[in-house]
Amino acid sequence: MKILMFGRGVISTLYGWALEKAGNEIDFYVRPGRSDDFGSSVDLDIRDGRASGKGKPVHENWPITLREDLEPDHDYDLIIVSVNHDQLDTVIDFLSSRVGRATVLIFNNIWAEPAAAVAGLPREQIVWGFPGGGGGYSGNSLHGGFVKSIFLGDIDGSSRTDRHRAIRDLFTTAGFSISEVKDFRSWLWFHFILDAGIMIGWLRMGSFDALVRSRPALQEVVRLVREMIPVLTAKGGTSRLGAAAATYIPAGAIGFAMQKLLTGDNMFSVIMDQAQSTGHINYEAQAVYPRDVLADARRLGVAVPKLAENEPAFR
Repeated sequence: MKILMFGRGVISTLYGWALEKAGNEIDFYVRPGRSDDFGSSVDLDIRDGRASGKGKPVHENWPITLREDLEPDHDYDLIIVSVNHDQLDTVIDFLSSRVGRATVLIFNNIWAEPAAAVAGLPREQIVWGFPGGGGGYSGNSLHGGFVKSIFLGDIDGSSRTDRHRAIRDLFTTAGFSISEVKDFRSWLWFHFILDAGIMIGWLRMGSFDALVRSRPALQEVVRLVREMIPVLTAKGGTSRLGAAAATYIPAGAIGFAMQKLLTGDNMFSVIMDQAQSTGHINYEAQAVYPRDVLADARRLGVAVPKLAENEPAFR
């Protein structure tokens, strides 16, 4: 398959590398003038989690192909978009006249109504997914990794298409396992409020390390997420398993489980440690999540006193 990764970001590079190793042709679209800044290769210092829970270390200088143009008559089979959620509108505007016949995999967080967010593209060409990786760049070196599983989901019947099945086969052939989610709209929105809670804890504690080593701080994250669930439902989402767990399981029990997960020698702790140490998740990247949830809570008239109380940390 001929694949265009939109941007040379962390997720694009991680999965572009994995998909190229599986025999696909990979290019990266970058803004005009950025090719010289990025160079023709990436130094990889990552863990490949497809083989083991702790990940196989990869140290490699990987040659990449960058392009600064995208004509409507291109021959890409797939365009993978993985950008910050607040950048998605700009990307969709750009692709609206350049998508051609390619499938577009939206592979990032969403807080807007998903169908509205991609309304500029042909609905039948959209596939929805979410990665299981992360990290950050230090100069031209990428530090981080990915786990074996990725998520693919259904939004308004999107999973009942040949394009969805082709993307599932693409990742399966590359050694990934697929978690299929029926109500992906609600799944994405719950993931977003979970990130918002974690980002507030990170901002309040000063570092991710300090957050995951403080059980009281993690318990407060759980309470914040619990408070934000009514915002999800007010937007039209459904309270699913994760939301139910956050609501009914004691915050202390969930905080204990989070601490075990995020301080252990596993892929999740590696990914977050690298994101922190490389500065990939800076103040604005942290603050935009709770800021957007609070804005919607106020718009919809949902009371979120704990979130509002923390506003000085992310204003």
